Amino acid sequence: MENNIINIKRQLKGLTLDELKEYFKETGEPAFRGEQLFNWMYNHLAVSFDEMQNFSKQLRAKLSGNCLIQALELVTVQDSPQTGTKKFLFQTSDERKIESVIIPDGDRATLCISTQVGCPLDCKFCATGLMGYKRNLTVGEVVDQYLLAAREYGKDKITNIVYMGMGEPLLNYKATLSSLSIFTAELTKGLSRNRITVSTSGIAPKIRELADSGFRVKLALSLHSCFEDVRSTIMPINNKFSLKDNIESIKYFARKTGSRITFEYTMLKGINDRKEDVKALIKLCSQIPSKINIIPFNSIAHMNPGGISATLEPTPLKEIEHFAQQLRDNNITVMIRETQGNDIAAACGQLAAKY
Repeated sequence: MENNIINIKRQLKGLTLDELKEYFKETGEPAFRGEQLFNWMYNHLAVSFDEMQNFSKQLRAKLSGNCLIQALELVTVQDSPQTGTKKFLFQTSDERKIESVIIPDGDRATLCISTQVGCPLDCKFCATGLMGYKRNLTVGEVVDQYLLAAREYGKDKITNIVYMGMGEPLLNYKATLSSLSIFTAELTKGLSRNRITVSTSGIAPKIRELADSGFRVKLALSLHSCFEDVRSTIMPINNKFSLKDNIESIKYFARKTGSRITFEYTMLKGINDRKEDVKALIKLCSQIPSKINIIPFNSIAHMNPGGISATLEPTPLKEIEHFAQQLRDNNITVMIRETQGNDIAAACGQLAAKY
């Protein structure tokens, strides 16, 4: 009886420089080929071995027969004529859908990337949370969001990266760290570590681990309330990692890295826009070098949520501005994120849920 041998190709997208060098050594090629491949994938945005002209025809054929360098397929791109926001829908090899979005702001363009298919945290104001959790993304799938978006948008135009898309980066810690290694490597041109931000809903032990990792990237905490009971109601993860624990962890991160923390704060009518919320934020910011990024709430009514999610309403813009001004009057740096991309379902999870 004839044996059917299936050739499973090795995925090279997502391997770090050291890992690529080791791969070539293992396959009988000189280690410097790893550096060349790193350059082709992560700087020249190559999606085919045929593009790699400093590889011999024989080596390209060998690599094509045994390896892959695409982790994602670009399904669709939606552009907002109103704001210039650009949303990407990608498909994984197991036909899962994930999203990235580019948000232009003056001379900056920030790419927001995902780290999981769906999200396990069930934050009550988040469309991704309502989708449930499927799996972690691989390193290649995290990195390919940037590479494919850069091919479409222009590599030199993307100035910032935020790990703030679908999923919780610190629950996919190993892949997040490996992708940071790629993005911040000396060979990777055009990306500065001080323009990369990891956003977390608050996984206290991993915040400390990230502080100790040596990657001097920025940190954003999805805060949304300074009160344990309120935060636990809208962010169930707070029941496992309390706000108190997370505050101690971000203080450690700020000391260790010398960086300023960003507090993400989605404004929810009658829940976190009260006078006592202003006072609590003033007290918190007096203890930690920080700034506040206020986010108007994007409706998730299209997903027919139940429970508290069905009752959430956005704080009116005038009240948001008054809230922000009270903080500024106490010497706190506050930015109000403009609502961008509503016409293209730019909030996390909306486009993937549609598909």
